[in-house]
Amino acid sequence: MITPGIVRSLGLFALAGLAEIGGGYLMWLWLREGRPWWVGLVGALVVVLYGIIPTFQPATLDFGRVYAAYGGAFIVLSLLWGWLVDGVRPDMPSTVGALIALVGAAIIVYWPRT
Repeated sequence: MITPGIVRSLGLFALAGLAEIGGGYLMWLWLREGRPWWVGLVGALVVVLYGIIPTFQPATLDFGRVYAAYGGAFIVLSLLWGWLVDGVRPDMPSTVGALIALVGAAIIVYWPRT
């Protein structure tokens, strides 16, 4: 059953993923594509937000499990970013791998514990 707490948690995973990928992308544009210095600065600030957002996950989740699960979310979000922003559509192995990672992340966070 999907509860409001799970919806909030999933939203935080997505927001943190977008902050990490978006901030990293801005840093990439600055360093690799010669964009102005302030693009890199904004990227750095967004990456700092990525470090803060996971702290809003439920108190029942410890640091290790939260960051392990973010790995699965980041894989999926990175492929989606590449597709939507860079126009590189994920191939079948990438899609299958991302789905496996996402299932693993869901098990880590949402599997009931006693």
